[in-house]
Amino acid sequence: MSIIPHSAIANCPNCGSDLPLGALSCPQCQALIYSRELDSLAQEARAHESNGEFSQAREVWNRSLSLLPPGSKQAEWVRERMRALETTQPAPQSAPAKGQATQGWVKKLGPLGPFALLLLKFKTLFLFLFKLKFLFSFLFFIALYVSIFGWRYGLGISVCILIHEMGHFVDIKRRGLPAEMPVFLPGFGAYVRWTSLGVTRRQIAQISLAGPLAGWIAAAVCFLIYAQTGDPLWAALARTGAVLNVLNLIPIWVLDGGQAASVLGVVERAALLATALGLWYYTGEGIFFFVAAGTTWRLFTKDKPQQSDWSTWTYYAALLVALAVILHAAPNTLANQGLPAR
Repeated sequence: MSIIPHSAIANCPNCGSDLPLGALSCPQCQALIYSRELDSLAQEARAHESNGEFSQAREVWNRSLSLLPPGSKQAEWVRERMRALETTQPAPQSAPAKGQATQGWVKKLGPLGPFALLLLKFKTLFLFLFKLKFLFSFLFFIALYVSIFGWRYGLGISVCILIHEMGHFVDIKRRGLPAEMPVFLPGFGAYVRWTSLGVTRRQIAQISLAGPLAGWIAAAVCFLIYAQTGDPLWAALARTGAVLNVLNLIPIWVLDGGQAASVLGVVERAALLATALGLWYYTGEGIFFFVAAGTTWRLFTKDKPQQSDWSTWTYYAALLVALAVILHAAPNTLANQGLPAR
């Protein structure tokens, strides 16, 4: 593929600011200038890796270094990836020699040799099972919540959390980025592992907000079912789902809100604080106080960008309002009637 010369881009594709000659990142919004080209190179390298073409993959990753600031985290990630590919590149050897080597170490293992040989023969199966960590972790996740809350509520809240994580996953994949299926940590939550090479801070913020958006959809569906059936289980699921997603929107640490707030300037953060305080007053739900407290702290951190990003603020604030509507409308059946029956 052809690479656009560094001098061909005069304005930042993210914020539109003028760029100095040969710039690889925008001095205003810190976005990578060649994010699209880097995305294409990452996809090409991943394709070579999946086909076992490690030397070709290293060559493509090396080409991407010329489009990255040398001291950036993305450049360091690419260098580590290239070093890893050096160690995983298979050494050429003939089939008979490989078979003789296998027989040699099997004999050295003595009585354990047949068992080791059996494991070797089934390595494809084990690799397949390892890739099912999404399924296994989700089953353990369900089992924990079912054992605590009963099968109806435990299964329901597990599915709501799955929908939240799939919001992240789908948004990442639609951008053409590599991502793994969600992994669930019973008792703690879940995460989606993905590669952010060549992704702007605004795109990371939007990917972070995609999870709460999917979570709001799940909570809204639960509330609609409650409105039709009157079953308190669905009201409990709607409220719990809404609370968990508002919790994720607190702009601190590694929460979704923490990633989204990183692109908001001081004015947008002040507006977000006012929104959280208004929703706290409107709903009486204490969870919005924590959103306001986290936003207050972010007003004084030194990570504020120079450029405004009102589109991300609108996305963020709209999610808070939408979740507040569910919390205001859905009765607190968990507090009034206890946990749903098992």
